[in-house]
Amino acid sequence: MHENEISYAVRKAAYDVHVALGPGLLESAYEGALLHELRLTGLQVQNQVALPMVYKDVRLDVGYRLDLLIENKVIVELKTVDALLDVHHMQLLTYLKLTGCKLGLLINFNVPRIKEGIFRKVNGLTD
Repeated sequence: MHENEISYAVRKAAYDVHVALGPGLLESAYEGALLHELRLTGLQVQNQVALPMVYKDVRLDVGYRLDLLIENKVIVELKTVDALLDVHHMQLLTYLKLTGCKLGLLINFNVPRIKEGIFRKVNGLTD
């Protein structure tokens, strides 16, 4: 499945979760619900995936975790904040670089309409 197809499935699942739960819950609640919705579609989804960092040829397990990794291709970083900051966007871009994944979605569930909280980030993705 192409990254763009996965992205569409994630956005639909995020919409369904947001309609059902609304804003204002903890990030872990949305993560669990989104994980469930995506698995219902048949996608392979992992949550809280350890992300080691390699620095000067040394592998460092420094506690980074991907919220969701879908089909080993798309990273989903979840937030429940009043406003996304530049650092949230940069965090996802860094995760894409560290993993070699080409597409990531940053989703903030603490918004009135979920479409206002979804941001797509690419790392060399071609159609």
